[in-house]
Amino acid sequence: MKKNWMKNLIVLSIIVLVFAGCAKKNDLDILLTYMDSNGMSITDLLAGWIIAPDSLIQVMNDHYIMDIRTSDKDENGVVDYEDGHIAGAVLTSLSTILNDAEKAGEKTIVVVCYTGQAAGHAVMALRLSGYDDAKVLKWGMSGWNSDFDLWTKNCGQIESENWVAEPVAENTAFKYIQLECDATEGKEMLAERVNVMLNGEFKGIDADKVLNNPSNYFVNNYWAEDDVDKYGHIDTAYRIKPLDLQNLSTDKTIVTYCWTGQTSSMVTAYLTVLGYDATSLKYGTNSMIYDMLESHKWSASKDYDYEVTEK
Repeated sequence: MKKNWMKNLIVLSIIVLVFAGCAKKNDLDILLTYMDSNGMSITDLLAGWIIAPDSLIQVMNDHYIMDIRTSDKDENGVVDYEDGHIAGAVLTSLSTILNDAEKAGEKTIVVVCYTGQAAGHAVMALRLSGYDDAKVLKWGMSGWNSDFDLWTKNCGQIESENWVAEPVAENTAFKYIQLECDATEGKEMLAERVNVMLNGEFKGIDADKVLNNPSNYFVNNYWAEDDVDKYGHIDTAYRIKPLDLQNLSTDKTIVTYCWTGQTSSMVTAYLTVLGYDATSLKYGTNSMIYDMLESHKWSASKDYDYEVTEK
């Protein structure tokens, strides 16, 4: 009898150990706990993250400007860093920005790209890596000088039956994504995931691709409720603002869109760090309903042209 009791206890212990190994804690829980306890909630990360050209020009000496544009012309002849950049701006890239940022010293970092969109990925990485006052240059070089304007040709009105006026989809609860990291501590997990995001390309998608097949994506309209009521939204879209991970699907690519694609780039980078399959709708609603918009419209380089330095 005693022998059977011991045998059953051993079997039970083995079963418990097996199930404990299978029920590994989701690393996302550890990562989010670390981020939230260190002031890295999405609300914290989106506080004061952008600076307009006319504001930067007045405080240039207080900022370390990092330009993530290429140093080579692309096939479309898009003007690059060597064609002209803000005086004192250093050339860097998404993949190297954390190493290069060490030279900033006590200065606030401002990241410059072509349109203010890819810079959102870089600034999210910087803010998650200790540079909590890093900023995006609003509109990118397009807003600094009209010779670099990529916005005008990408703004417009797309007539689509999938831009609708009906209420947005009702938010639904989903299971959290299952994240697995090599690191085991929150700080190291975050560094690992930030590097994963930076070593990928800018996550962006064209508006017409989403409008043609909105049900292929999990679309989040990152607007206030009143703005959705006023302008409408992409069919099947949700409105999850403030961002709540419980309301995000893990079965489809998450497409976040805002007014200009600049805020949505920050949100997309954040979600990518957390392990979600996410992308940002390029140029935001400026690319879809530009003629309808009464605010948040591209016009910056029509208002001012600041000097650039070549080579």
